[in-house]
Formats: sequence, structure tokens, C-alpha cells
Amino acid sequence: MEGYDSGARQWPVAWSAIWVGALAAVALGLIIGLLGFAVGAHEVAKAVSFKNIRLTSLIFSVGGAFFAFVLGGWVAARIAGIERSEPAILHGAIAWLLTVPMMLLLGALGAVRYFGGWYGGLAGNLVLGPTPTTVDQATAAAMRNSAFATLVALLIGLVGSVIGGWMASGEPMSLTYYRWRELRHEERPRRVA
Repeated sequence: MEGYDSGARQWPVAWSAIWVGALAAVALGLIIGLLGFAVGAHEVAKAVSFKNIRLTSLIFSVGGAFFAFVLGGWVAARIAGIERSEPAILHGAIAWLLTVPMMLLLGALGAVRYFGGWYGGLAGNLVLGPTPTTVDQATAAAMRNSAFATLVALLIGLVGSVIGGWMASGEPMSLTYYRWRELRHEERPRRVA
């Protein structure tokens, strides 16, 4: 179909910026995880129940998952030089997507424990020899809680990378801003106080 215009705009993807953003997220996640170990916030990795987790452990785990990916999204969008929120958010989310297989690889190598206990579900359970037919209740609960904590950490990381990309764009963090950004200042609706 010659001359067909779908009306779609392409958003260029700056892969080098995304790689650097993903590496920045992994590096900051490692730093926060090791800092958590240094101050004794490491009980998440061995907790069978979420009731046993201290507030310090929770702060390091959730804060580490969030702020590491805020940095990753911010770095990806800033290096790419993006000034619009939508492509900046896209770059932050792609940096998060690139980080997930990195974390899976680190989990397979056994190095994910240095990032704190929330990513323990990425390591899986290595079984050498015959597969056990039954699993005791404590082990099953620990595996379930580890998988849930890993899911929460990954989703918090996705939110962080989106917010980081949005912050890097420099546009106001308002969901209605995109409606008015193309209008001149005089044409924008005025707020009534």
C-alpha cells in the first residue's frame, strides 16, 4: 500500500542509555543490599513468616528495590536526552526489563543474596539428587513468601523506574499535564482556587 500513513509516531530507543540505566540500577541495588547487611537488616532472607521481619529490614528491602530502579530509569532517560515524559518513561521501563534477566542470571549464580532478601525468589531451589516427594510446611511457607517478596520487589522496581524516567524528563509529574502542554500559556485553562 503505497502512500499509506498509519498516523503512528515511532519513539526512538537509545539502547546505550538503557544499558547504562540498567547497570546503574544493579549497582545501586547492590550497594543498598550490602549496606543493609552491614547494619543488620538481613532477616528477610531467612524469615519464614512476614511477621518476623523487622522494620529496618523492610525499609532497606523496599527502599532498595524502589530507589535503585528510580536511579536506573533516571539515568536511562537523562543519557538519552529525552525531554518528553512518555519516551522517558518508556526508557525507564525498558531499563527495568533489561535488569530482570540480569537479576535472574545473578540468582542462578547465587549472587542475588547480596541484594537483600527480597530477591531470594529469583535464585530458585537447586535440587541435587532425587527430587523430594514431600516438602514440609515451613519450607513451603518460606518458598511462598520468598516468591511473593520477589514479585513485590520487582513491581516496586518497575514503579521506581517509571518514576525515575518521568523525573528525568523535566516535565511536571501530573497526569493531566499532557493535555495542556501543546497549548500556549494564554490558551490553558485557569485554575480556580
